[in-house]
Amino acid sequence: MESSGTRQAATEARKAQIAAAAIAVLAERGYAETTFDSICERAGLSSKRLISYHFSTKDQLFEAVVRQVVTDAAASMRPAIEAASGARAQLEAFIRANVAFIAAHPAHVRAVQQIAFNRTPVGGGERDAAIGRLAALFEDGRRTGAFRAFDSVLMAMALRAAIDAVADRVAGGLDPDHCATELVDLFDRATAKTPSPS
Repeated sequence: MESSGTRQAATEARKAQIAAAAIAVLAERGYAETTFDSICERAGLSSKRLISYHFSTKDQLFEAVVRQVVTDAAASMRPAIEAASGARAQLEAFIRANVAFIAAHPAHVRAVQQIAFNRTPVGGGERDAAIGRLAALFEDGRRTGAFRAFDSVLMAMALRAAIDAVADRVAGGLDPDHCATELVDLFDRATAKTPSPS
């Protein structure tokens, strides 16, 4: 007899399989051609009912896609950020790890762009949480004296927007190290304490 834990694990594995197939189809074919049929074909499922069992609408599926991309990015970035000591080093690690993730996962970037460009109202919770984590990093830096005084939420939004703005070019082949270095320098200058006049 199957335990509830085993069933739950199987359900989560199926949802992840469907989300991965949706990411691939969105990246390759675009929003308009990302249908349950095309996802079913990509995932190797016998029936699109296996998708609608877990996601009753495309919007629900696209929410899962955004969550999957955020989860994958966080797992990829976490070791570098946790290894960094101090707010300035963590900011640099965040930028470099995020740009590296984008370069290594262009399909993830294109999938989220397709969802965003088509104005599907998904990903708000994940976006807000990401801004909140960045704002906390900036607050920590302000509190410890690593950063100057500024609005941490606005700075977090500016950093997120800057990375999102270059994502398409990085996914398309722009040198990620060059891009990350430029962004690190930009936000290092933006957050630096002004030296006191002598």
